[in-house]
Amino acid sequence: MALSNVLILSQVAGHVIALILSLCILIPLSIHMHSFSGHCLLFATGQWQETNGLFDVKWASDAYCNYPGLVGVALFIAAGVQIYRLAYLVYRELESSFLALFFDVVFSVSLCVMSIISAIMITLGFMAWCSEMIERFPSCAIADGQNITNPELNVVTSGFYIEMGTIQFGAWASFATWVGLSVFALLKLINNHQLRNIKVSMYIERQRLVNEDVYRGTTSEIPAGQGDIIAEPTNN
Repeated sequence: MALSNVLILSQVAGHVIALILSLCILIPLSIHMHSFSGHCLLFATGQWQETNGLFDVKWASDAYCNYPGLVGVALFIAAGVQIYRLAYLVYRELESSFLALFFDVVFSVSLCVMSIISAIMITLGFMAWCSEMIERFPSCAIADGQNITNPELNVVTSGFYIEMGTIQFGAWASFATWVGLSVFALLKLINNHQLRNIKVSMYIERQRLVNEDVYRGTTSEIPAGQGDIIAEPTNN
């Protein structure tokens, strides 16, 4: 199997995995935002009240959850479009142009950067929330499902640990997947560039051989001695 075919199949498999991992970000994040009444626990702080034992939450900006959500949507759309595009190229037996492959590399690297920023944001934000939880509970997982906030906030804490853990896994796994897809895209770009150079070299060599054959054919048609002009000396 040619290298280009192996790379295309690897890209299709990688984008299918990326599509699934994007859902690991979007679905738990949507459930979490609904359970917390539109609030985001990332980087949320507060104080434990001694009177009723509840946690007085100081919510951070919702952008800490909105950005991973937007990244998840971007990863989902990008993976879906790439799966369709690669499948179409394989079905039609077409080859991508050098410019298209170059943009694939740039696009994949951009998604890598977006993914790692999202993953770091989720990890640090979840650590900040858990650091508040372990002041009252032995671990952050035990705080899952406990009535820790004022009932007026309509915050359901059940399942937040699994949800955020799944989001965190999806974010880091998406980053690793898009790093691999970036490598595949770069290898396809290099392979395409090498093939173009080979084709150009073969074309130049073929033209050189054709010109040599034409020159030899022209030379063989000239009678012997006709091309040589011998100047005899003249006596004045």
